[in-house]
Amino acid sequence: MFKKLFTFLLGSFQTTFSRQFCNLNTGGGGNFNAPFLFSIYTIRFALFTQISLPFLSQPWINTPAAVAVGSAVGALLDPRRADLIAALGETTGKPAFERVLERMRRSPEGRAVLIERPRVISAKVGHAWDLPENTFGAAYARFMGSRNFSPDDRPPVRFMDTDELAYVAMRAREVHDLWHTLFGLPTNLIGESALKVIEFEQMHLPMCLLSVVGGTSRFNAKQRKLFFQHYFPWAVKAGFQCTDLMCVYYEQHFHEDLEDVRRKWGVIPAPTVPK
Repeated sequence: MFKKLFTFLLGSFQTTFSRQFCNLNTGGGGNFNAPFLFSIYTIRFALFTQISLPFLSQPWINTPAAVAVGSAVGALLDPRRADLIAALGETTGKPAFERVLERMRRSPEGRAVLIERPRVISAKVGHAWDLPENTFGAAYARFMGSRNFSPDDRPPVRFMDTDELAYVAMRAREVHDLWHTLFGLPTNLIGESALKVIEFEQMHLPMCLLSVVGGTSRFNAKQRKLFFQHYFPWAVKAGFQCTDLMCVYYEQHFHEDLEDVRRKWGVIPAPTVPK
């Protein structure tokens, strides 16, 4: 009974905060209280943690708990460790992935993704490199090619209980670079931190906020000001206002114009930062 009440209050807090925040002027002018906004996000993270971390309701002596703690410490020390971030996302994110799975089941396009289980790997998305320049697929190919990235580099899922949940976790991992393309975010520390804010708005994974904490702790003063005045408020608004991006069958839209799919899905590209 208490858990249901807690979850209801948490959902109300999430919705109220996001709606009120998205009414603010977040066009990059800095017309908001950044410390207050980040404090609110810290509270939201703490609340989500109460119902998301599996080791809060299980004995501490178990493998997922040990992996979660070890991965959290390691990822904070070295945010470049994709394997540790992936393990942290799995071991702390099961309730969040279950909620994503339920949303996908309720969406026609999301159900198609669950049934057909497309993979964002070279063998399946290689045709994107041959699409017209203006298309979403070609933009993704340019993003990957310009950075010498491979869609096959994602680590496998290891800590999900069912094949379906494992696929949802893998899907979230594999569409990360598609989201980079849609939102026009770079792959530097600021861009990755901003995308983690969007991912939190979309999936409520505790790992996303931990990644933001780890990333922003490494900012210098100039980067910190840039992030909190321009990227952070934009990312909160962009993540909340766009469609449920985990319910999108991206591969079926590769041939469409990039700007058209952005409009269709309510995607707000990253702000142009004043020089």
